[in-house]
Amino acid sequence: MGWPDVGNFIAVIPFAILAVAMWSPDYLGHRVFQELNYPKKAKHVLMDVDDTMTVASIRQMVGAVLGGGNIASSWGTYMIPAAIAKRPIPGGAILTALLCVLAAVFGYPMDLAMWEPVLRVALIVGVFLPLLEAGMQMVKEHNDSLSAGTCIFACAFVNPVFGWALTMLLDNMGLIGDRKRAEKLSLKERLIIPGVMFLVCAVSLALAGQLPGIPGIF
Repeated sequence: MGWPDVGNFIAVIPFAILAVAMWSPDYLGHRVFQELNYPKKAKHVLMDVDDTMTVASIRQMVGAVLGGGNIASSWGTYMIPAAIAKRPIPGGAILTALLCVLAAVFGYPMDLAMWEPVLRVALIVGVFLPLLEAGMQMVKEHNDSLSAGTCIFACAFVNPVFGWALTMLLDNMGLIGDRKRAEKLSLKERLIIPGVMFLVCAVSLALAGQLPGIPGIF
């Protein structure tokens, strides 16, 4: 495929930012799934978020250097349905890792996994429905529902990256969501960081032609 040019980097900036920013909520969501589904007396079922993110980050860096993609995604795909079914995590994690290595070596199982019926069923059962369940359980107050609704509508009408950046800016400024939390933030946390992030995402989306009505340059 060759090396990327400047346009390639600009076109993916907002999506790269979103992927990195969503890592922490993604891991916390996995932890919430475990807390919701496993009995409180169960042992060795709740993952340590810091340790898991550290190891997954190392795996991501190794995969990027070797020319791979998101090699940590299989962990989340395993974790969510396993938590719902109340299965032991450590043994399944080792088996998942071994199967991923075998799939990468042989290649053929990946063709089967990417078969449309298998892929869509896996996404619906293992990703979309569990995340929808977690989202509904975590949004319990009016302030949270307002922020979630703003993000959903902005994502639907414009772009997921734009919706996330806009909601983060409005929430940190106290215009939506928990206004008491916004009052405790410093100027940098309330306006500068989310404002710069929103501008970077909006400009890069416009340059890539990802904003409705604006022709892209790259």
